[in-house]
Amino acid sequence: MWRAAGTLAVALVVACAGGPRATASRPEAGSAATRALDAAPGPPAATMTATAGAATTSRPADQEAPPEKSTLAIGAVLTGSLYLPLIVADEAGYFAAHGLSVEVSGLAASAAAQALVAGSVDMYLGGATAIAAHLAGNDVIYVGAAVDKSTLMLIGEPGITTFPDFRGKTIATTSPGAFGEIALFQTAKEFGMRPGEDFALNYSANSDTVYAVFLSGATQGAITSPPSSLRLLDAGYPLVIDYYQRGLKIVGPGVSVTRAFTKTHPNTIKAFLRAYLDATKRIFDDPAYATDVTRRFTKVDDPKLLAQDYELGQKVWNKDLTVDRAAIEVVLQNSPLPNAKDADPTDFYDNSLIGEVNATYGARLFPELARR
Repeated sequence: MWRAAGTLAVALVVACAGGPRATASRPEAGSAATRALDAAPGPPAATMTATAGAATTSRPADQEAPPEKSTLAIGAVLTGSLYLPLIVADEAGYFAAHGLSVEVSGLAASAAAQALVAGSVDMYLGGATAIAAHLAGNDVIYVGAAVDKSTLMLIGEPGITTFPDFRGKTIATTSPGAFGEIALFQTAKEFGMRPGEDFALNYSANSDTVYAVFLSGATQGAITSPPSSLRLLDAGYPLVIDYYQRGLKIVGPGVSVTRAFTKTHPNTIKAFLRAYLDATKRIFDDPAYATDVTRRFTKVDDPKLLAQDYELGQKVWNKDLTVDRAAIEVVLQNSPLPNAKDADPTDFYDNSLIGEVNATYGARLFPELARR
């Protein structure tokens, strides 16, 4: 059951081919969206809450200072199972166990970053648009990397098998500055091609919209992540580039806040990170539950696609949430923004809070990381 104190809002908007809609709404308690999730088969609510409580209280508790604020407003792109730990942290009671309730709004990447800068959300979970916001003069930084290995796939229409085949064609991607655009800029550079000249980009709100635009025939390519990418492959569209296989490191989603928020709300951020680590461990330890949550969240019922999605997730869900400098550098090197290449990567992240959490709490959850 979705708790009134900590309801996770999931409203994925599939826009028409004419352009993205950066709108999303949070279902109120008792709404059709909430009732559908309540009615979906899966672990009973009481069981999930009890399990979450047991997982949290069975370990020695940190001397945790209470969060400076109990309700955290989060903007997130909510792209498939990349965000599964966020969903589980709410549904299984981990946020509540650490003194937080969360209000999550599904937004386009650029809209979420703007909301963070404006102060209408406290935290943004997304990709490289946090870096673009920082380059634009806003002191936005990463304080954690939920994922820093890319699951992006570049998929073409039948007959397109290599990147140069996109000359004179259009590729659908998400918001400007997001990791899809960065990956395309990097690849274009490798082949001596220029985005906007050798091929066009069609921007959309999220991966679901990219999927819809590509299927409509408005573009000849799509760069997207699971489950949308897996659906396209299952339908027979050719895979042009698998960015995970290429070893692309890029933060997405990352945990972004303003630097000022880290000074005024450090305990709130650490509570969030602890809950996120709890959820990540639950996902690795309980594949059946994780797959069921993915099924309800993404509305994908195909067992084969769900299994493939979980397998990919296991490769990229970050167990320690530490931000890797290399994942920042790749964005700065391939960003179209003029001040990116001269920027210092260390200005874009602060690992001090996740370092404190990992030194005690995270090390107990994932002992293998402490032995590194």
